[in-house]
Amino acid sequence: MNSTPTAKPRRAEPAHRLGAILALGLPLWLAGCASGVPEAIRHATGVATTPAAAQQAPMAHLGERVRWGGTILAVHNHAEHTTIELLARALDSSGEPDPEAPGEGRFLAEFPGFVDPAGYPEERTLTVVGILLPPRTRAVGDYPYRYPVVAVEHSHLWPEPVPAPRYPAGVYAPYPWYGPWRGPWYGPW
Repeated sequence: MNSTPTAKPRRAEPAHRLGAILALGLPLWLAGCASGVPEAIRHATGVATTPAAAQQAPMAHLGERVRWGGTILAVHNHAEHTTIELLARALDSSGEPDPEAPGEGRFLAEFPGFVDPAGYPEERTLTVVGILLPPRTRAVGDYPYRYPVVAVEHSHLWPEPVPAPRYPAGVYAPYPWYGPWRGPWYGPW
């Protein structure tokens, strides 16, 4: 008689299963919480100076740290720095400019070194955090415009908005007649 013990299949203990689930699930869950937006952009600075206020009284706000954003109008490269001209827009709670909001004046964002204009195309939205420098006067058309200038410490170029898909209206558009079965149970929705 051969009496070899038969091995029962091992079942994982509940604690081991929980450990495996946590080991696999926790990194995935934490990766979902990560944001590509810098911390300085997501949180407002202590001073809520607007571009219009900085334009009216530039010396009163000189040296303040601000978080401004807007729509890119132009990129100008100079020998030692790059200046991006923006039309200021209202920011939402995460620091993203609302492209549909009315313009709140213009300002210049000054980046050290070279910034490729292809990376910052016109009509894209940009948020910057930095220190206010003395204003500069440039012509907008024939008008001498005094620009508030921000020495950029942090910036975030927001992705282009994806347009909503458009679906064809179908054969029954524009719904001039809903048929004889129109009623509370057969609504046009």
